[in-house]
Amino acid sequence: MTFMNKKLNILILGGGGREHALSWKIAQSPRAGKLYIAPGNSGTARTGENVDLDPSRFDDICRFTESNNIDMLVVGPEAPLVEGIHDHFLASDACKRVAVTGPSKNGAMLEGSKDFAKAFMNRHNIPTANHRSFTSDTIREGMDFLKNMRPPYVLKADGLAAGKGVVICHTMEEAKDELNAMIRDKKFGPASEKVVIEEFLDGIELSVFILTDGHSYVILPEAKDYKRIGEGDTGLNTGGMGSISPVPFAGDVFMQKVNKRIINPTVQGLRKEGITYKGFLFFGLMNVHGDPYVIEYNVRMGDPEAESIIPRIKTDLVDLLQATAEGKLKGQNVEIDPRTSAAVFLVSGGYPGSYEKGLEITGLDDVQDALLFHAGSKLVEGTCHTSGGRVIAVTCLAETLEKALSGCYRNAEKIRFDKKYYRKDLGHDLATYT
Repeated sequence: MTFMNKKLNILILGGGGREHALSWKIAQSPRAGKLYIAPGNSGTARTGENVDLDPSRFDDICRFTESNNIDMLVVGPEAPLVEGIHDHFLASDACKRVAVTGPSKNGAMLEGSKDFAKAFMNRHNIPTANHRSFTSDTIREGMDFLKNMRPPYVLKADGLAAGKGVVICHTMEEAKDELNAMIRDKKFGPASEKVVIEEFLDGIELSVFILTDGHSYVILPEAKDYKRIGEGDTGLNTGGMGSISPVPFAGDVFMQKVNKRIINPTVQGLRKEGITYKGFLFFGLMNVHGDPYVIEYNVRMGDPEAESIIPRIKTDLVDLLQATAEGKLKGQNVEIDPRTSAAVFLVSGGYPGSYEKGLEITGLDDVQDALLFHAGSKLVEGTCHTSGGRVIAVTCLAETLEKALSGCYRNAEKIRFDKKYYRKDLGHDLATYT
């Protein structure tokens, strides 16, 4: 698969803010030919052509790539990767010529199974929290394991649970009840047939990203995301209320530790185990007194991190994705905008619980000096309406974090839909580091 310098027809799978950010960046490349997004949203409709394809229907996607001369498939969400879309394309005579940005099914197990990921980290001496995994057959051992731990207790559904499979319990009774709910009551369905119980790491989180061709890799900008619905990091977990990049506490010394102790051993471990991995790799990390520990792997670009990271990447993304596909990332440089990028999500009232859809969004044309990345929006007779819980990310770049956030909040006020909500405290936890 060698593209030389031809224009590439590209299909992006997904319909959220991450996919809008990816399509926005890819559309800027002189290397981009026809750009399609499946299924896309009202924002991606301005960067390329939305197509009505279900990301889980691999045969349909394969046929579309064949009939539309697609050269590259960029997989946004994790589910198609965990379900094996890369392998499906490699096994198809008609579609194996398409370069798939994303790992094989085996590689996607880093996100698809927390038990697999923990075992992988153990094999390659990658720092992570102490842990053990339990099923219905060993739930009594799980109760005993909890007795040997100190609160708070971290319980994780082994499989994909739409970002909601991690529960932090502050008492032993609560932890035991949660273990029963996850395994016996199938709280998260098949995802919690196995549960990982792990030590609570006391520190501050960040997300680190790379592109890897399975041998070499380039490090992309890092970000700090905000998962809780309420200010002060309170309330229920969400898909992400916003993100900030760069992260003030992730200086050169810390990132050298991340590279040496985590990134390099992970990429080399994948290669040693014969696992095909060509795409984004996301390291969810905890900074514990200056030392990095892996909380989780994700096998795709993050969301809401993409909305603050991608605007900082000055290098042509299509060139980077091509180098990834062809195994030529070694020696590639990524030019990064030194400014701070902040992304603030506007969400529907009631989210992450029940919320209304189909509410008209106004004020979009009043936004100035900001990027809007749509996630849960759709066009209805030419007018933008809400279609999801996380509706739009407002992204601003500025010389300081304070100025970037000020731009986000100023523009957030201009966008209107009924019961709109957003957090106004992003970045407050970083004040001591700036």
